Amino acid sequence: MLHHRKYPQKVIKSFAYAAVAKAEGADLIYFSPHAVDFNKKVINGYVYENGAWQKAERPFPDVIYNTGSPDKLAKSIDIIKKLKEDIPFTTNSIGNKLNVYERLKISGEFSNYLIPSEIIYSTKHFFSLFDLYNKVILKPVIGHQGRDILFISGCGDQYKVLVDTIEYFFNYNDMRKYISGIINKESYLLQPYISSKTKAGLAYDFRLHVQKNEENKWIIAAIYPRIAPNGSVISNISKGGSTYYLEPFLKQEFGDNWLNIKKYLEKFALQLANNLEQIQYDYFKENIDELGIDIGLDDTRKIWIYEVNWRPGCPPSFYLELDVVKNMVRYAMYLANLKVKNPENV
Repeated sequence: MLHHRKYPQKVIKSFAYAAVAKAEGADLIYFSPHAVDFNKKVINGYVYENGAWQKAERPFPDVIYNTGSPDKLAKSIDIIKKLKEDIPFTTNSIGNKLNVYERLKISGEFSNYLIPSEIIYSTKHFFSLFDLYNKVILKPVIGHQGRDILFISGCGDQYKVLVDTIEYFFNYNDMRKYISGIINKESYLLQPYISSKTKAGLAYDFRLHVQKNEENKWIIAAIYPRIAPNGSVISNISKGGSTYYLEPFLKQEFGDNWLNIKKYLEKFALQLANNLEQIQYDYFKENIDELGIDIGLDDTRKIWIYEVNWRPGCPPSFYLELDVVKNMVRYAMYLANLKVKNPENV
């Protein structure tokens, strides 16, 4: 288990991985990049024994579950590249929002589910698109957990900007200054607003969490709705959103058609995961192991892809924490066995 933090005690999920690995018959060593000794081909990390993490030296592992912050691990990119030459890694980046959008658009199979998206390069560009859609979402190209997502709509001769649940009203000149200020700091995507609301009028989306299993097949780890707080369009838990069990939610919102919607979401999740994995292999000769797909359903029950995350984390509830860990450990063991049988294919 490769992480940017030196000590596993500071990584809450490390214990779960150590426990599940042991239960599945695998040995786990936790380490950070600087614990690698290429001369001796050993890892100076930590193993969980006798109720505590203990320092340990182990031979290079059969497979590496690479977790932690990509930005912080990037500081040790040379070490990671060298490890990858001989050891399979479970996880590979699919890129940022725009990368995923462009690849899906080019591949064509799922282009009909993509929300039109453009990077805003000037205030003139923003206003031309706003005049086209009238209700838009602005989000950072590189962002997470709903950070800095803006909902902008027309309100008479003013512009209403919704930040979380706080509303701001601007005239044209103030709006131009505001947009200029944010796009000069970082790159923003503009999308037309897709209305996905409950019967009570609350914005919501679905998180489709898929993983690889021990047979190298995509499976559903979890599907759950995320409901925005009243007055917001952001459903992320970190922004005050809430979750609910899938089946009761579907029955409440879709009545007798709930089971068809459930199957629709499951089929879509697995097909998109397979498509994205094929794209990843075509571009980079890499596999992917886990995805968090965020989608909305409009009034016609058409799916729209909001974004795709390659580090989705654990579902926030539903007792799925160990299921997600078990799937990851079993997939890692699959890669380890594949390396032994066919080293040239890993």
